[in-house]
Amino acid sequence: MFTASTQIRVRYGETDQMGYLYYGNYALYYEVGRAEAIRQLGFTYRQLEEMGIMMPVVELNSQYYRPALYDDLITVKTTVKELQEGSKIQFHSELYNETGQLLNKGVTTLVFYDPAEKKKTNMPNELLDRLAPFFKKNNE
Repeated sequence: MFTASTQIRVRYGETDQMGYLYYGNYALYYEVGRAEAIRQLGFTYRQLEEMGIMMPVVELNSQYYRPALYDDLITVKTTVKELQEGSKIQFHSELYNETGQLLNKGVTTLVFYDPAEKKKTNMPNELLDRLAPFFKKNNE
């Protein structure tokens, strides 16, 4: 299992009239978490794109428990729980406030896509090699 964390402060323009993080903006926070998780593996989305790989979202699920409020410092915990074979990858996101309360959970499924061929492709070996050590069994 691979886990990475990053922090985002809720900006005024991201909130609704109640001062709550607008529900549609949680997906943006998931994206920041994914980008930073990939960066912590030594990659960037830009490098993947330069390799001819795009990563469109094909499914998004979100559960809301408590609101994130204007000016809160949110910790976005992003986890890849399993190393899937083929073209899919799932990122599990959890958002916490400064007191450690769980605010939100989300699961985002993306596919690796080759825009030149206009079809799904497998995870690039370079990224697979970076993730694989986090999924080794204890006896390996």
